[in-house]
Amino acid sequence: MGSTQDVIVRLLRNLGSRKEVEQYLKQYAAVDQQKFAIIKVGGAILDEDLEALATSLVFLNQVGLYPVVIHGAGPQLDRALAQAGIPTERVNGLRVTTPRILEIARRVFLRENLRLVEALEEMGTRTRPITAGVFEASLLDEPRLGLVGKVERVHVDAVRSSLRAGHLPILACLGETPGGQILNINADVAARELALATQPFKMIFLTSTGGLLDEHGRIISAINLEEDFAGLMAQPSLNGGMRLKLQEIKLLLDGLPATSSVSITSPDHLAKELFTHTGSGTLVRRGERILRHDTLEGIDRDRLRDLLEACFQRKLDEHYFDKKPFYRIYLSDSYRATAILTLDPGGRAPLTPYLDKFAVTSEAQGVGIGGSLWTRMKSENPKLFWRARNGNEINPWYFQQAEGSYRNENWTVFWYGLSSFDDIRACIDHALCLPATLRQHGTV
Repeated sequence: MGSTQDVIVRLLRNLGSRKEVEQYLKQYAAVDQQKFAIIKVGGAILDEDLEALATSLVFLNQVGLYPVVIHGAGPQLDRALAQAGIPTERVNGLRVTTPRILEIARRVFLRENLRLVEALEEMGTRTRPITAGVFEASLLDEPRLGLVGKVERVHVDAVRSSLRAGHLPILACLGETPGGQILNINADVAARELALATQPFKMIFLTSTGGLLDEHGRIISAINLEEDFAGLMAQPSLNGGMRLKLQEIKLLLDGLPATSSVSITSPDHLAKELFTHTGSGTLVRRGERILRHDTLEGIDRDRLRDLLEACFQRKLDEHYFDKKPFYRIYLSDSYRATAILTLDPGGRAPLTPYLDKFAVTSEAQGVGIGGSLWTRMKSENPKLFWRARNGNEINPWYFQQAEGSYRNENWTVFWYGLSSFDDIRACIDHALCLPATLRQHGTV
């Protein structure tokens, strides 16, 4: 492993703008250090990505952040049991744990804990291995599961002591009964119970997939549970493991403050997920609703105007709300994101809605509201066209959302859902003929 300085330089080069990084550092610095984040590490990560994991944890430590790390060791235990000639049996995803299996599990968990501790210590980050005393448990179902624990209480004194001393606490997922019997606890369950006890700002799951995947195997960048949960759960393509993970995340966030969030990413992309708007993984928040208005009635025009002017850094035409043939206006509860659609019966493209404004604050971009807004809008509008000035920083994203585009010297026109050449030409002509409704502040 390289020096700590090399690690920091390498990671910073992979991040976004300096402004973004500083914004997130300021946000995290405002959080009680003992409640910054819990990072759950799967055993496969310790097997395959130990250096990337250690590198990312060192980076967080170097910028003054102290997450609580809890790990599993499932693959390592599977191998150890196979070498001992002991078959692995599971019931509802939980490993049946006999006294002999528990004996091997303890050795494996302690060994993997020390491997991570030693990797971090070699890179100059102080740690504290915590392998007992945190999870007080009872037998979950002894006749069926054996020595598998159900967490009854979480004792956080050792964790808090470690954080106060400036050490990263590294926890193994072993529990004990009040009488001292060691019990095997599922790592995801242990992480959830620890989060409910400590109420962290961030809950982070590190996986080899790097996030939750859609039906095409692509990472879902953000999930707004308030808006997206029911639709995702209704998708037949969502596999059982992803469905279960999403349900667990919802249960977890329901028990945490509204400001808390869950990130699912890979070790080598942890810093990017935490310190950039685009992230690199799946960000899940309880989120907020996206409301659709078919008229201006019920909309706070002053707040909407402020949102548009803040996002575009331009002055909105003072007669904007009187001129436009509004069709549908999508607004987040907080007025941090909007999509304004118009439909002009007398225009060149009378049957196709036009996306007149799409505005999302930088804060809302960072928590995935913009993605939820676009998904909702697209699901209710199977065809759409819009334009953006050439050089607009969001154009690369627009190209990803569009099925086609046309560019002249000033504008790029985008569309989706259109197949007829005549319809496409009519939409392009309509978009290019529209007068601008935003101007630089101070201009007439």
